[in-house]
Amino acid sequence: MTDPAQQRVSCAIADGVAQVRLNRPDKLNALDPEMFSALAETGLRLREEPRVRAVVLSGEGRSFCAGLDFESFRAMAGGDGLSGHAPHPPIGPAKALGQQAVHVWRHLPVPVIAAVHGVAYGGGLQLALGADIRVVAPDSRLSVLEIKWGLVPDMTGTQVLPELVGRDVAKELTFTGRVVGGAEAVSLGLATKLADDPAAAARELAAEIAGKNPHAVRHAKHLLDAAGQVDLAEGFAAEQRALAALLGTPNQVEAVQAAFGDRVPEFSDPDGAVDA
Repeated sequence: MTDPAQQRVSCAIADGVAQVRLNRPDKLNALDPEMFSALAETGLRLREEPRVRAVVLSGEGRSFCAGLDFESFRAMAGGDGLSGHAPHPPIGPAKALGQQAVHVWRHLPVPVIAAVHGVAYGGGLQLALGADIRVVAPDSRLSVLEIKWGLVPDMTGTQVLPELVGRDVAKELTFTGRVVGGAEAVSLGLATKLADDPAAAARELAAEIAGKNPHAVRHAKHLLDAAGQVDLAEGFAAEQRALAALLGTPNQVEAVQAAFGDRVPEFSDPDGAVDA
């Protein structure tokens, strides 16, 4: 019998870009334990894949993700719970399975771009917040919906949202659960940019990123994620360590030569973790 978790998320890698798709379109890609596991496991596999230079995270069918599956919600309300059933060790600080399904994308060393169409409600929005960049359709609908069910965001959302939109806006969205459209999401900082076809726009952006020095991109993500999390002295020192690690390397030299030669660079894939 096929493991349900293996059916929940599809992943294909081509030209340095991993296309990760939530694959439960009949349920608007609603999140259940199998989906949580599939997301976490897919992210963990990609974290160790040197061919991957960027990731596009999207949903099959009519929506990105409608949030928690209703039957799973009923099970949680009945005391079965979801957060304590992570099948693998913590991913960074994330111990609960739902948190791991989101945080694993922030834990990847490469940029992750979420392509949001239809709805991104509750856990679906939190999943999108786990990406580095969010491209949304103008008619998409996003909501911190947990308050509707008498709950709080518990998939890293309370920690990420204030960084993006400010503490006051994060509180207003969380306390009310109101739905915002794509344009307002961008204006608030909840999303990065609008596109009529978010998946196509995300793929185009991912391809552009995949064409840059992969070592430099990895160092850049590490540095930017650390901003505000470490003091300035450590942040400045980390910049200098990254610069020293990049200068004179084959990929850095290739970047310069390709730029002066007005040609497409040919970079080698990282052969190990980037120590930034």
